[in-house]
Amino acid sequence: MKPSLASAAVGQLALAGLLALACSSGGNGSETNSTPARDTAEPPPEVVEFAEDWPLPGRDYANSRAVLDSPISRDTVEQLEVVWTHAMPGFGSFGNAATTPLIVDEVVYLQDLSSNVHALDRETGEVLWQEEYGLPQIGPNGVALGWGKLFVAKGSEEIAALDAGTGEELWSTSIVASETDGIDIQPTVIGGLVLASTVPISVDGLFQGGDRGVIHALDAETGEVVWKFDTVAGDDVWGNPEINAGGGAWYPPAVDPDSGVVYWGTANPAPFPGTAEYPNGSSRPGPNLYTDSVLALDVGTGELLWYQQATPHDLFDRDLVLVAIADVETGGASHRVVIGTGKLGRVIGHDPASGEVLWDTPVGRHDNDDLEELDGPTDVLPGTFGGVITPPAVAEGVVYVAVVNAPTTLEPDVEALWGSRLGTYPGQVVAIDAADGEVLWDRQIDGDPLGGVLVVNDLVFTGTYRGRIYALDRRTGEIVWQFDAPGGINGSPAAVGDMVVWPVGMADPPSLVAFRLGAGG
Repeated sequence: MKPSLASAAVGQLALAGLLALACSSGGNGSETNSTPARDTAEPPPEVVEFAEDWPLPGRDYANSRAVLDSPISRDTVEQLEVVWTHAMPGFGSFGNAATTPLIVDEVVYLQDLSSNVHALDRETGEVLWQEEYGLPQIGPNGVALGWGKLFVAKGSEEIAALDAGTGEELWSTSIVASETDGIDIQPTVIGGLVLASTVPISVDGLFQGGDRGVIHALDAETGEVVWKFDTVAGDDVWGNPEINAGGGAWYPPAVDPDSGVVYWGTANPAPFPGTAEYPNGSSRPGPNLYTDSVLALDVGTGELLWYQQATPHDLFDRDLVLVAIADVETGGASHRVVIGTGKLGRVIGHDPASGEVLWDTPVGRHDNDDLEELDGPTDVLPGTFGGVITPPAVAEGVVYVAVVNAPTTLEPDVEALWGSRLGTYPGQVVAIDAADGEVLWDRQIDGDPLGGVLVVNDLVFTGTYRGRIYALDRRTGEIVWQFDAPGGINGSPAAVGDMVVWPVGMADPPSLVAFRLGAGG
Protein backbone atom coordinates (compact mmCIF):
# COMPACT_ATOMS: atom_id res chain seq x y z
CA MET A 1 0.00 0.00 0.00
CA LYS A 2 1.42 3.31 -1.02
CA PRO A 3 2.12 5.83 1.72
CA SER A 4 0.28 8.92 0.68
CA LEU A 5 2.00 12.20 1.04
CA ALA A 6 -0.08 15.20 0.15
CA SER A 7 -2.71 16.52 -2.08
CA ALA A 8 -5.08 19.20 -3.14
CA ALA A 9 -7.60 18.59 -5.86
CA VAL A 10 -7.50 20.08 -9.29
CA GLY A 11 -9.69 20.25 -12.35
CA GLN A 12 -11.30 17.26 -13.94
CA LEU A 13 -10.11 17.91 -17.48
CA ALA A 14 -8.63 14.89 -19.20
CA LEU A 15 -5.60 15.56 -21.33
CA ALA A 16 -4.98 12.98 -24.00
CA GLY A 17 -1.97 12.50 -26.18
CA LEU A 18 -1.22 10.27 -29.09
CA LEU A 19 2.46 11.09 -28.93
CA ALA A 20 5.22 8.62 -29.46
CA LEU A 21 7.92 10.37 -27.47
CA ALA A 22 11.46 9.14 -27.25
CA CYS A 23 12.50 7.14 -24.24
CA SER A 24 16.02 6.15 -23.29
CA SER A 25 17.05 2.71 -24.33
CA GLY A 26 19.61 0.32 -22.89
CA GLY A 27 21.64 -2.38 -24.57
CA ASN A 28 20.31 -5.64 -25.84
CA GLY A 29 21.98 -8.01 -23.38
CA SER A 30 22.34 -11.70 -24.02
CA GLU A 31 19.65 -14.16 -25.01
CA THR A 32 19.26 -17.74 -23.86
CA ASN A 33 17.07 -20.64 -24.83
CA SER A 34 15.07 -20.16 -21.63
CA THR A 35 14.25 -16.50 -22.27
CA PRO A 36 12.37 -15.51 -25.44
CA ALA A 37 13.42 -12.67 -27.73
CA ARG A 38 12.62 -9.31 -26.23
CA ASP A 39 10.64 -8.02 -29.19
CA THR A 40 7.91 -10.53 -28.41
CA ALA A 41 5.23 -10.45 -25.74
CA GLU A 42 5.48 -14.14 -24.95
CA PRO A 43 4.49 -15.04 -21.37
CA PRO A 44 6.85 -17.13 -19.25
CA PRO A 45 6.11 -20.88 -19.30
CA GLU A 46 4.92 -20.77 -15.67
CA VAL A 47 2.24 -18.23 -16.56
CA VAL A 48 0.97 -20.44 -19.39
CA GLU A 49 1.18 -23.81 -17.64
CA PHE A 50 -0.29 -22.62 -14.35
CA ALA A 51 -2.77 -20.07 -15.65
CA GLU A 52 -5.48 -21.60 -13.44
CA ASP A 53 -3.35 -20.91 -10.35
CA TRP A 54 -2.29 -17.37 -9.39
CA PRO A 55 0.95 -16.87 -11.40
CA LEU A 56 0.86 -13.05 -11.76
CA PRO A 57 0.23 -10.24 -9.25
CA GLY A 58 -3.29 -9.67 -10.62
CA ARG A 59 -3.71 -13.40 -11.38
CA ASP A 60 -3.54 -12.68 -15.13
CA TYR A 61 -2.21 -9.97 -17.42
CA ALA A 62 -5.57 -8.18 -17.32
CA ASN A 63 -5.20 -7.81 -13.52
CA SER A 64 -8.65 -9.36 -13.15
CA ARG A 65 -8.06 -10.73 -9.62
CA ALA A 66 -10.96 -13.06 -10.36
CA VAL A 67 -11.40 -16.83 -9.92
CA LEU A 68 -14.69 -18.06 -11.37
CA ASP A 69 -14.26 -21.84 -11.05
CA SER A 70 -13.73 -22.21 -7.29
CA PRO A 71 -15.95 -24.27 -4.97
CA ILE A 72 -16.04 -21.19 -2.72
CA SER A 73 -19.38 -19.49 -3.27
CA ARG A 74 -22.22 -17.81 -1.45
CA ASP A 75 -23.49 -21.27 -0.53
CA THR A 76 -20.18 -22.46 0.94
CA VAL A 77 -18.38 -19.35 2.21
CA GLU A 78 -19.50 -19.98 5.81
CA GLN A 79 -17.34 -23.12 5.74
CA LEU A 80 -14.12 -21.14 5.24
CA GLU A 81 -11.74 -21.71 8.13
CA VAL A 82 -8.12 -20.89 8.88
CA VAL A 83 -5.94 -23.91 8.05
CA TRP A 84 -2.49 -22.42 8.59
CA THR A 85 -0.68 -19.16 9.26
CA HIS A 86 2.86 -18.15 8.43
CA ALA A 87 4.50 -15.52 10.64
CA MET A 88 6.59 -12.74 9.07
CA PRO A 89 8.11 -10.90 12.05
CA GLY A 90 8.94 -7.28 11.50
CA PHE A 91 7.10 -4.01 11.61
CA GLY A 92 7.08 -0.86 9.53
CA SER A 93 4.79 2.10 9.17
CA PHE A 94 2.32 -0.14 7.36
CA GLY A 95 2.86 -3.47 9.05
CA ASN A 96 5.03 -6.06 7.38
CA ALA A 97 2.87 -7.31 4.50
CA ALA A 98 1.67 -5.06 1.68
CA THR A 99 1.73 -7.46 -1.23
CA THR A 100 -0.22 -10.01 -3.26
CA PRO A 101 1.08 -13.59 -2.91
CA LEU A 102 1.64 -15.77 -5.95
CA ILE A 103 0.40 -19.38 -5.93
CA VAL A 104 1.99 -21.64 -8.54
CA ASP A 105 2.30 -25.42 -8.67
CA GLU A 106 1.43 -25.93 -4.98
CA VAL A 107 3.86 -23.25 -3.79
CA VAL A 108 2.96 -19.86 -2.27
CA TYR A 109 5.52 -17.11 -2.88
CA LEU A 110 5.47 -13.72 -1.17
CA GLN A 111 7.65 -10.91 0.12
CA ASP A 112 7.44 -8.94 3.35
CA LEU A 113 8.35 -5.29 3.91
CA SER A 114 11.81 -6.25 5.14
CA SER A 115 12.46 -7.48 1.56
CA ASN A 116 12.51 -11.09 2.79
CA VAL A 117 11.18 -13.65 0.32
CA HIS A 118 9.17 -16.69 1.45
CA ALA A 119 8.33 -19.92 -0.41
CA LEU A 120 5.68 -22.02 1.35
CA ASP A 121 3.94 -25.32 0.77
CA ARG A 122 0.37 -24.43 -0.21
CA GLU A 123 -1.19 -27.38 1.61
CA THR A 124 0.58 -27.00 4.95
CA GLY A 125 2.24 -23.58 5.07
CA GLU A 126 5.58 -25.31 5.68
CA VAL A 127 8.57 -23.15 4.77
CA LEU A 128 10.31 -24.52 1.67
CA TRP A 129 12.94 -21.78 1.67
CA GLN A 130 13.43 -18.17 2.71
CA GLU A 131 15.79 -15.46 1.50
CA GLU A 132 16.25 -13.02 4.38
CA TYR A 133 17.47 -9.67 3.11
CA GLY A 134 16.36 -7.63 6.13
CA LEU A 135 16.19 -4.42 4.06
CA PRO A 136 13.25 -2.10 4.83
CA GLN A 137 10.76 -1.09 2.18
CA ILE A 138 7.73 1.20 2.21
CA GLY A 139 5.63 -0.98 -0.07
CA PRO A 140 3.69 -2.26 -1.83
CA ASN A 141 6.11 -4.92 -2.97
CA GLY A 142 6.07 -8.57 -3.96
CA VAL A 143 7.39 -11.23 -6.27
CA ALA A 144 7.12 -12.05 -9.97
CA LEU A 145 7.77 -15.54 -11.36
CA GLY A 146 9.11 -16.57 -14.75
CA TRP A 147 11.69 -18.76 -16.47
CA GLY A 148 12.52 -20.55 -13.22
CA LYS A 149 13.27 -17.32 -11.39
CA LEU A 150 11.62 -15.04 -8.84
CA PHE A 151 12.06 -11.30 -9.32
CA VAL A 152 11.80 -8.93 -6.35
CA ALA A 153 12.75 -5.47 -5.16
CA LYS A 154 15.74 -5.82 -2.84
CA GLY A 155 15.47 -2.92 -0.42
CA SER A 156 14.78 0.45 -2.05
CA GLU A 157 17.41 0.30 -4.79
CA GLU A 158 17.73 -3.04 -6.59
CA ILE A 159 15.76 -5.58 -8.57
CA ALA A 160 17.03 -9.09 -7.84
CA ALA A 161 16.48 -12.49 -9.47
CA LEU A 162 16.34 -15.60 -7.27
CA ASP A 163 16.28 -19.27 -8.18
CA ALA A 164 12.60 -20.18 -7.70
CA GLY A 165 13.49 -23.59 -6.34
CA THR A 166 16.13 -22.61 -3.79
CA GLY A 167 16.02 -18.84 -3.23
CA GLU A 168 19.64 -18.43 -4.33
CA GLU A 169 20.27 -14.94 -5.68
CA LEU A 170 21.28 -15.04 -9.36
CA TRP A 171 21.71 -11.34 -10.12
CA SER A 172 20.76 -7.90 -8.83
CA THR A 173 20.61 -4.54 -10.58
CA SER A 174 20.30 -1.07 -9.09
CA ILE A 175 17.76 1.04 -10.99
CA VAL A 176 17.54 4.16 -8.80
CA ALA A 177 19.10 7.50 -9.70
CA SER A 178 19.50 8.75 -6.11
CA GLU A 179 19.36 7.41 -2.57
CA THR A 180 15.93 9.01 -2.10
CA ASP A 181 14.43 7.21 -5.10
CA GLY A 182 12.82 3.91 -4.22
CA ILE A 183 11.30 0.75 -5.65
CA ASP A 184 7.86 0.13 -4.17
CA ILE A 185 6.18 -2.18 -6.65
CA GLN A 186 5.55 -5.83 -7.36
CA PRO A 187 7.29 -6.51 -10.69
CA THR A 188 5.68 -8.29 -13.61
CA VAL A 189 7.17 -10.43 -16.40
CA ILE A 190 6.56 -10.69 -20.13
CA GLY A 191 8.61 -11.36 -23.28
CA GLY A 192 11.88 -12.06 -21.50
CA LEU A 193 11.58 -8.83 -19.52
CA VAL A 194 11.08 -7.88 -15.89
CA LEU A 195 8.98 -4.70 -15.63
CA ALA A 196 9.28 -2.45 -12.59
CA SER A 197 9.31 1.24 -11.71
CA THR A 198 11.00 3.62 -9.34
CA VAL A 199 9.16 6.30 -7.36
CA PRO A 200 10.53 9.49 -5.73
CA ILE A 201 10.00 8.01 -2.27
CA SER A 202 12.12 5.65 -0.20
CA VAL A 203 12.94 4.94 3.42
CA ASP A 204 15.64 7.63 3.03
CA GLY A 205 13.53 10.50 1.73
CA LEU A 206 10.26 11.72 0.28
CA PHE A 207 9.87 13.77 -2.91
CA GLN A 208 13.33 15.31 -2.86
CA GLY A 209 13.95 17.88 -5.58
CA GLY A 210 14.84 16.30 -8.91
CA ASP A 211 13.65 12.80 -8.05
CA ARG A 212 11.47 11.24 -10.73
CA GLY A 213 9.75 7.93 -11.25
CA VAL A 214 11.13 5.86 -14.12
CA ILE A 215 9.68 2.66 -15.59
CA HIS A 216 12.33 0.02 -16.33
CA ALA A 217 12.45 -3.15 -18.39
CA LEU A 218 15.26 -5.51 -17.40
CA ASP A 219 16.55 -8.59 -19.18
CA ALA A 220 15.22 -11.51 -17.15
CA GLU A 221 18.35 -13.56 -17.78
CA THR A 222 21.04 -11.00 -17.02
CA GLY A 223 19.43 -8.09 -15.17
CA GLU A 224 20.65 -5.61 -17.78
CA VAL A 225 18.35 -2.62 -18.34
CA VAL A 226 16.83 -2.97 -21.81
CA TRP A 227 14.75 0.20 -21.90
CA LYS A 228 13.50 2.97 -19.61
CA PHE A 229 10.59 5.37 -19.76
CA ASP A 230 10.73 8.54 -17.67
CA THR A 231 7.27 9.39 -16.32
CA VAL A 232 8.39 13.01 -15.82
CA ALA A 233 8.44 14.66 -19.24
CA GLY A 234 11.48 16.82 -20.00
CA ASP A 235 14.84 17.21 -18.33
CA ASP A 236 14.07 20.07 -15.95
CA VAL A 237 11.28 18.48 -13.80
CA TRP A 238 8.69 21.03 -14.95
CA GLY A 239 11.05 23.98 -14.60
CA ASN A 240 12.26 23.61 -11.03
CA PRO A 241 14.45 20.54 -10.48
CA GLU A 242 15.68 21.78 -7.10
CA ILE A 243 12.13 21.55 -5.73
CA ASN A 244 9.91 19.42 -7.94
CA ALA A 245 9.61 15.64 -8.03
CA GLY A 246 7.01 13.05 -8.92
CA GLY A 247 5.69 10.31 -11.13
CA GLY A 248 6.51 6.63 -11.19
CA ALA A 249 4.31 3.59 -10.66
CA TRP A 250 3.29 1.79 -7.47
CA TYR A 251 1.40 -1.18 -8.89
CA PRO A 252 2.02 -3.64 -11.74
CA PRO A 253 0.72 -2.75 -15.19
CA ALA A 254 -1.89 -4.54 -17.23
CA VAL A 255 -0.53 -6.21 -20.36
CA ASP A 256 -2.10 -7.24 -23.65
CA PRO A 257 0.24 -10.01 -24.90
CA ASP A 258 -1.55 -10.17 -28.25
CA SER A 259 -0.80 -6.55 -29.16
CA GLY A 260 2.41 -6.21 -27.17
CA VAL A 261 1.10 -3.19 -25.27
CA VAL A 262 1.61 -2.61 -21.56
CA TYR A 263 -0.70 -0.19 -19.71
CA TRP A 264 0.74 1.66 -16.73
CA GLY A 265 -0.85 3.98 -14.19
CA THR A 266 1.30 6.79 -12.80
CA ALA A 267 1.62 8.71 -9.55
CA ASN A 268 1.39 12.37 -8.56
CA PRO A 269 3.67 15.40 -8.89
CA ALA A 270 5.21 17.19 -5.90
CA PRO A 271 5.43 19.33 -3.84
CA PHE A 272 1.75 19.33 -3.01
CA PRO A 273 -0.22 21.35 -2.32
CA GLY A 274 2.82 23.68 -2.26
CA THR A 275 5.50 25.37 -0.21
CA ALA A 276 5.83 28.78 1.47
CA GLU A 277 7.71 30.10 -1.56
CA TYR A 278 5.58 28.27 -4.11
CA PRO A 279 1.98 27.85 -2.86
CA ASN A 280 -0.61 25.82 -4.76
CA GLY A 281 1.90 23.97 -6.91
CA SER A 282 3.27 27.15 -8.49
CA SER A 283 6.78 25.66 -8.62
CA ARG A 284 5.54 23.36 -11.37
CA PRO A 285 3.25 25.25 -13.79
CA GLY A 286 1.45 23.33 -16.49
CA PRO A 287 -0.08 19.84 -16.52
CA ASN A 288 3.03 18.09 -15.10
CA LEU A 289 3.14 15.24 -17.61
CA TYR A 290 3.04 12.23 -17.30
CA THR A 291 1.75 12.17 -13.74
CA ASP A 292 -1.72 10.88 -12.80
CA SER A 293 -2.03 9.21 -16.18
CA VAL A 294 -2.65 5.95 -17.95
CA LEU A 295 0.24 5.25 -20.34
CA ALA A 296 0.29 2.75 -23.19
CA LEU A 297 3.85 1.60 -23.93
CA ASP A 298 5.27 -0.87 -26.43
CA VAL A 299 6.41 -3.76 -24.26
CA GLY A 300 9.48 -4.49 -26.37
CA THR A 301 10.84 -0.97 -26.73
CA GLY A 302 9.17 1.26 -24.13
CA GLU A 303 7.89 3.59 -26.86
CA LEU A 304 4.96 5.75 -25.72
CA LEU A 305 1.90 4.94 -27.83
CA TRP A 306 -0.57 7.17 -26.02
CA TYR A 307 -1.27 8.77 -22.68
CA GLN A 308 -4.39 10.01 -20.94
CA GLN A 309 -3.90 12.33 -17.98
CA ALA A 310 -6.78 12.38 -15.48
CA THR A 311 -5.60 15.23 -13.22
CA PRO A 312 -3.46 17.94 -14.84
CA HIS A 313 -1.41 19.97 -12.34
CA ASP A 314 -2.46 17.80 -9.42
CA LEU A 315 -2.47 19.57 -6.05
CA PHE A 316 -4.00 16.80 -3.95
CA ASP A 317 -1.99 13.58 -4.56
CA ARG A 318 -4.43 12.18 -7.11
CA ASP A 319 -2.50 9.06 -8.11
CA LEU A 320 -3.96 6.98 -10.93
CA VAL A 321 -1.79 3.92 -10.38
CA LEU A 322 -4.21 1.00 -10.72
CA VAL A 323 -4.88 -0.41 -14.19
CA ALA A 324 -6.89 -3.41 -15.41
CA ILE A 325 -8.42 -4.64 -18.66
CA ALA A 326 -12.10 -5.56 -18.94
CA ASP A 327 -13.79 -7.55 -21.70
CA VAL A 328 -17.21 -6.07 -22.41
CA GLU A 329 -20.03 -6.41 -24.91
CA THR A 330 -21.75 -3.40 -26.44
CA GLY A 331 -24.48 -3.72 -29.05
CA GLY A 332 -23.66 -7.37 -29.53
CA ALA A 333 -19.99 -6.68 -30.23
CA SER A 334 -17.18 -7.64 -27.87
CA HIS A 335 -14.36 -5.24 -27.13
CA ARG A 336 -11.90 -4.32 -24.41
CA VAL A 337 -11.78 -1.38 -22.02
CA VAL A 338 -8.67 -0.26 -20.15
CA ILE A 339 -9.66 0.65 -16.59
CA GLY A 340 -7.71 3.26 -14.64
CA THR A 341 -8.35 4.24 -11.03
CA GLY A 342 -6.60 5.39 -7.89
CA LYS A 343 -6.60 7.94 -5.12
CA LEU A 344 -8.48 10.44 -7.28
CA GLY A 345 -11.67 8.55 -6.38
CA ARG A 346 -12.71 8.02 -9.98
CA VAL A 347 -12.87 4.92 -12.16
CA ILE A 348 -12.18 5.68 -15.82
CA GLY A 349 -12.71 3.55 -18.92
CA HIS A 350 -10.34 4.06 -21.88
CA ASP A 351 -10.22 2.86 -25.46
CA PRO A 352 -7.19 0.52 -25.53
CA ALA A 353 -6.08 1.66 -29.00
CA SER A 354 -6.28 5.43 -28.57
CA GLY A 355 -6.65 6.21 -24.86
CA GLU A 356 -9.93 8.02 -25.49
CA VAL A 357 -12.00 8.31 -22.32
CA LEU A 358 -15.14 6.23 -22.77
CA TRP A 359 -16.60 7.01 -19.35
CA ASP A 360 -15.55 8.51 -16.02
CA THR A 361 -17.35 7.48 -12.81
CA PRO A 362 -16.73 9.07 -9.38
CA VAL A 363 -16.80 6.74 -6.38
CA GLY A 364 -16.76 7.44 -2.66
CA ARG A 365 -16.99 10.79 -0.91
CA HIS A 366 -15.82 13.95 -2.69
CA ASP A 367 -15.39 17.28 -0.90
CA ASN A 368 -13.35 20.27 -2.13
CA ASP A 369 -11.44 18.07 -4.56
CA ASP A 370 -12.46 20.25 -7.52
CA LEU A 371 -10.61 23.31 -6.19
CA GLU A 372 -7.85 24.71 -8.40
CA GLU A 373 -6.19 26.41 -5.44
CA LEU A 374 -6.55 26.66 -1.67
CA ASP A 375 -6.79 29.89 0.32
CA GLY A 376 -6.34 28.34 3.76
CA PRO A 377 -6.57 25.06 5.67
CA THR A 378 -9.12 22.91 3.85
CA ASP A 379 -10.51 19.44 4.42
CA VAL A 380 -10.28 17.50 1.16
CA LEU A 381 -11.91 14.19 0.22
CA PRO A 382 -10.57 11.89 -1.04
CA GLY A 383 -7.60 12.54 1.20
CA THR A 384 -4.00 11.64 0.55
CA PHE A 385 -4.67 8.12 1.76
CA GLY A 386 -8.12 7.72 0.28
CA GLY A 387 -10.06 6.95 -2.86
CA VAL A 388 -9.27 3.64 -4.56
CA ILE A 389 -5.89 2.91 -3.01
CA THR A 390 -5.62 -0.86 -3.47
CA PRO A 391 -6.22 -3.02 -6.56
CA PRO A 392 -9.68 -3.51 -8.09
CA ALA A 393 -11.05 -6.70 -9.61
CA VAL A 394 -12.75 -7.30 -12.95
CA ALA A 395 -15.13 -10.12 -13.82
CA GLU A 396 -17.62 -10.65 -16.64
CA GLY A 397 -17.68 -7.00 -17.65
CA VAL A 398 -17.95 -5.54 -14.15
CA VAL A 399 -15.30 -3.60 -12.22
CA TYR A 400 -15.23 -3.88 -8.42
CA VAL A 401 -13.40 -1.26 -6.35
CA ALA A 402 -12.85 -0.73 -2.63
CA VAL A 403 -13.04 2.93 -1.57
CA VAL A 404 -11.36 4.56 1.44
CA ASN A 405 -13.15 7.72 2.63
CA ALA A 406 -10.34 9.31 4.64
CA PRO A 407 -10.10 13.14 4.61
CA THR A 408 -6.92 15.21 4.80
CA THR A 409 -6.56 18.82 5.96
CA LEU A 410 -4.37 20.64 3.44
CA GLU A 411 -2.87 24.14 3.33
CA PRO A 412 -1.79 26.00 0.17
CA ASP A 413 1.76 26.75 1.36
CA VAL A 414 2.54 23.58 3.32
CA GLU A 415 3.95 20.44 1.75
CA ALA A 416 1.80 17.58 3.01
CA LEU A 417 3.54 14.37 3.98
CA TRP A 418 1.30 12.12 6.06
CA GLY A 419 -2.08 12.75 7.50
CA SER A 420 -5.28 11.18 6.18
CA ARG A 421 -7.67 10.51 9.02
CA LEU A 422 -8.40 6.82 8.61
CA GLY A 423 -11.57 5.64 10.30
CA THR A 424 -13.41 8.93 9.84
CA TYR A 425 -16.09 7.56 7.53
CA PRO A 426 -17.18 4.05 6.51
CA GLY A 427 -15.59 2.56 3.44
CA GLN A 428 -17.38 1.34 0.33
CA VAL A 429 -17.29 -1.45 -2.21
CA VAL A 430 -18.66 -0.37 -5.59
CA ALA A 431 -19.58 -2.41 -8.68
CA ILE A 432 -19.40 -0.60 -12.03
CA ASP A 433 -20.45 -1.73 -15.51
CA ALA A 434 -17.22 -1.65 -17.53
CA ALA A 435 -19.12 -1.00 -20.76
CA ASP A 436 -20.58 2.37 -19.78
CA GLY A 437 -19.45 3.26 -16.24
CA GLU A 438 -22.88 2.80 -14.66
CA VAL A 439 -22.81 2.06 -10.92
CA LEU A 440 -24.56 -1.28 -10.41
CA TRP A 441 -24.39 -1.27 -6.62
CA ASP A 442 -22.59 0.57 -3.83
CA ARG A 443 -22.19 -1.07 -0.40
CA GLN A 444 -21.01 0.69 2.75
CA ILE A 445 -18.73 -1.29 5.05
CA ASP A 446 -17.28 -0.58 8.48
CA GLY A 447 -13.62 0.40 8.22
CA ASP A 448 -11.13 1.41 5.56
CA PRO A 449 -10.85 -1.31 2.88
CA LEU A 450 -7.10 -1.38 2.30
CA GLY A 451 -7.09 -5.09 1.46
CA GLY A 452 -7.88 -4.85 -2.23
CA VAL A 453 -10.69 -6.71 -3.97
CA LEU A 454 -10.93 -10.39 -4.93
CA VAL A 455 -13.72 -12.00 -6.97
CA VAL A 456 -14.41 -15.69 -6.34
CA ASN A 457 -17.42 -17.05 -8.23
CA ASP A 458 -20.45 -15.08 -7.02
CA LEU A 459 -18.55 -13.34 -4.21
CA VAL A 460 -16.48 -10.18 -3.81
CA PHE A 461 -13.97 -10.17 -0.95
CA THR A 462 -12.25 -7.20 0.67
CA GLY A 463 -10.40 -6.59 3.94
CA THR A 464 -10.09 -3.54 6.17
CA TYR A 465 -7.42 -1.81 8.18
CA ARG A 466 -9.47 -2.69 11.26
CA GLY A 467 -8.88 -6.35 10.47
CA ARG A 468 -12.26 -7.46 9.16
CA ILE A 469 -12.68 -9.52 6.00
CA TYR A 470 -15.96 -9.20 4.11
CA ALA A 471 -17.55 -11.38 1.44
CA LEU A 472 -20.28 -9.67 -0.57
CA ASP A 473 -22.72 -11.07 -3.09
CA ARG A 474 -21.27 -10.13 -6.47
CA ARG A 475 -24.66 -9.42 -8.00
CA THR A 476 -26.22 -7.33 -5.22
CA GLY A 477 -23.47 -6.17 -2.84
CA GLU A 478 -25.16 -7.85 0.12
CA ILE A 479 -22.70 -8.77 2.89
CA VAL A 480 -22.93 -12.55 3.29
CA TRP A 481 -19.87 -13.38 5.43
CA GLN A 482 -17.48 -11.63 7.80
CA PHE A 483 -14.31 -12.74 9.56
CA ASP A 484 -12.16 -10.95 12.12
CA ALA A 485 -8.52 -11.38 11.10
CA PRO A 486 -5.74 -11.27 13.71
CA GLY A 487 -4.83 -7.70 12.74
CA GLY A 488 -5.26 -4.87 10.28
CA ILE A 489 -5.04 -5.67 6.57
CA ASN A 490 -3.33 -3.70 3.83
CA GLY A 491 -2.24 -6.55 1.58
CA SER A 492 -4.27 -8.18 -1.17
CA PRO A 493 -5.45 -11.82 -1.32
CA ALA A 494 -4.93 -14.59 -3.86
CA ALA A 495 -7.10 -17.66 -4.42
CA VAL A 496 -6.68 -21.11 -5.94
CA GLY A 497 -9.28 -23.88 -5.76
CA ASP A 498 -10.94 -23.88 -2.36
CA MET A 499 -8.20 -21.77 -0.73
CA VAL A 500 -7.69 -18.03 -0.15
CA VAL A 501 -4.43 -16.66 1.25
CA TRP A 502 -4.36 -13.16 2.72
CA PRO A 503 -1.47 -11.08 4.12
CA VAL A 504 -2.35 -9.56 7.50
CA GLY A 505 0.41 -7.02 7.95
CA MET A 506 -0.75 -5.37 11.18
CA ALA A 507 -1.09 -8.60 13.14
CA ASP A 508 1.30 -9.47 15.96
CA PRO A 509 3.25 -11.03 14.41
CA PRO A 510 2.44 -10.03 10.83
CA SER A 511 1.27 -13.17 9.06
CA LEU A 512 0.02 -14.79 5.92
CA VAL A 513 -3.32 -16.41 6.74
CA ALA A 514 -4.62 -19.33 4.66
CA PHE A 515 -8.35 -20.09 4.54
CA ARG A 516 -9.88 -23.26 3.17
CA LEU A 517 -13.33 -24.78 2.95
CA GLY A 518 -13.95 -27.14 5.85
CA ALA A 519 -16.06 -30.28 6.06
CA GLY A 520 -18.84 -30.28 3.52
CA GLY A 521 -17.08 -27.68 1.36
